[in-house]
Amino acid sequence: MKVDEALKKVSKPIWVALGFILLGGVAFLDYKTGVELSFSFFYLLPISLIAWTVSERFGLVVAVLSSLIWLAVDVWSGNRFTNEFVYIWNAIVRLGFFALPVFMIRLNRAMERERFWARTDFLTEALNARFFRELAQMEINRSARYKRPFTIGFIDVDNFKTINDTFGHTTGDTVLRTIATNIKAHLRKTDFVARVGGDEFVVLLPETNQETAPIVISNMQRALLKEMHENGWPVTFSIGVLTLTASQLSVDEMLGRADQLMYMVKNGGKNNIQYAAHPTEESLAVKIRP
Repeated sequence: MKVDEALKKVSKPIWVALGFILLGGVAFLDYKTGVELSFSFFYLLPISLIAWTVSERFGLVVAVLSSLIWLAVDVWSGNRFTNEFVYIWNAIVRLGFFALPVFMIRLNRAMERERFWARTDFLTEALNARFFRELAQMEINRSARYKRPFTIGFIDVDNFKTINDTFGHTTGDTVLRTIATNIKAHLRKTDFVARVGGDEFVVLLPETNQETAPIVISNMQRALLKEMHENGWPVTFSIGVLTLTASQLSVDEMLGRADQLMYMVKNGGKNNIQYAAHPTEESLAVKIRP
């Protein structure tokens, strides 16, 4: 995926120009060397390049063009067959050969999309609950092995039903997408956010201890409250935060404890953050005001 992202930084017209330059160069060498040397493999280079960087459809266009060019080279080189139908047959076979990388690229991207949506929430593009559990288990195992801390935060959107009732479900979906985007923007690249319920999110913060967690979570909540206020959405956030170090808790137990901390906030008036640690469960309540 990193390679794909790097290629996308170059504009498509540049890739098209480069692809046709390569195609022209291969066609020229194919013509100059005559019929004794085969250049079929080298035609795949511009076809693959354009299919990968521009589009699969345009890659098929280049595949057809390459097949026609090879047909023209056959004719102009003086290559003669017993039947003119052989030219057409060879062109069709070559087209099938040239189209292979295009279909392989399409298949690869389809598989990438499947993998992405298998671990991603469709609405918010945060992680889904299943994939989050896998990551959480890996972090639990890593923490147990290396005695390193990590933190999870269970976030509930206060008064979210009011958004749906007042503004409609379309606006409600927009609110959830905005929340997920805002959370990701205020976390590190090594952190994760997942949607685990209708209006519930969980963040996973590796290498985050009791001293660091309040800074990260409170800054995140302030940013969320600010954006909700700017959009005129009357919601706040109740958050339960659990820091673990070499804990023997399972994923379900860990999420359950963070969920309990969040409900302590809900029962105490909402728009608050409740902190605790495990195995030394010393909790602390911190009020974050908009």
